[in-house]
Amino acid sequence: MGLEERWGACRRWMIRAFFKNHLARFNARRLGNEDPKKPDGRIIDQRDLKFLRPVSGVSFEGPDPWGWRGRLGLARLGLGEVVVFSLLLTPCWVAHAVLGVTVHWAWWIGFAPFFIWHLFTVAFFRDPERLVPTGDNLIVSPADGVVTGTEEVEMPDFPGGRALRVSIFLSVFSVHINRAPFAMKTAVVRYYPGLFLDARHADCAERNEQLWVDGFAAKNGLPIRLKQISGAIARRIVCWTMPGDGLNAGERFGLIKFGSRTDLLLPVGSATLRVKKGEGVWGGKTVLGEWKA
Repeated sequence: MGLEERWGACRRWMIRAFFKNHLARFNARRLGNEDPKKPDGRIIDQRDLKFLRPVSGVSFEGPDPWGWRGRLGLARLGLGEVVVFSLLLTPCWVAHAVLGVTVHWAWWIGFAPFFIWHLFTVAFFRDPERLVPTGDNLIVSPADGVVTGTEEVEMPDFPGGRALRVSIFLSVFSVHINRAPFAMKTAVVRYYPGLFLDARHADCAERNEQLWVDGFAAKNGLPIRLKQISGAIARRIVCWTMPGDGLNAGERFGLIKFGSRTDLLLPVGSATLRVKKGEGVWGGKTVLGEWKA
């Protein structure tokens, strides 16, 4: 993250110093409610919205010239990690392979850990396309992983003071993209700092770092909550949806990096669940249940 921030600052300096036409072109496309006399200097073009969109009112008119990065089969907000780890690890496993062939077979012992680490990093940030089940009443899984709980819980700030909670544990081998469980509209996005307990710990939903997306289901207007919860390894929660955004069923709204938990909270009595504790689910694909009439 620090490397990406430093590179972004360097890129913006180069654009302001040497690429005035690029700066003028994107300034003309710039939208938002910011003070025109004090524009957000952290943002020049769409690339700068990668992490800043949820905390900035800036957007740009027209297509994103860098939109192709989201079609590589990898999470766009994980490309920085993929590039950095590739630059660090590729020379290591290539060197061990060459030395294993040309010098001594024992060099192959060092090949495996570097190659597996590199392969794991790329695999972790995979972002496969999913065929989302159709049906206005369906509730699909917001994440890949294993269901660790389906129960009613006390939730004082939720309508009625209680909620039906479906908890999903994402291991380091799961796809970590979060998806909307149904057509919905985002109302509030809130971040809470906290601890980094194991995502399967009983207290992680209350004590861990987490981000809440509150909104309303398009089908019936009922309030819903999606919680991205960090784990013992996960230390970076990413969410790019903003208040007022509309999301389709299965649409990507966030990412949790390196093991975590995702909770879906619904009004008590509003839905019938099809899954139970211990079942594996796939984000945007597995049907968790359906709305009641």
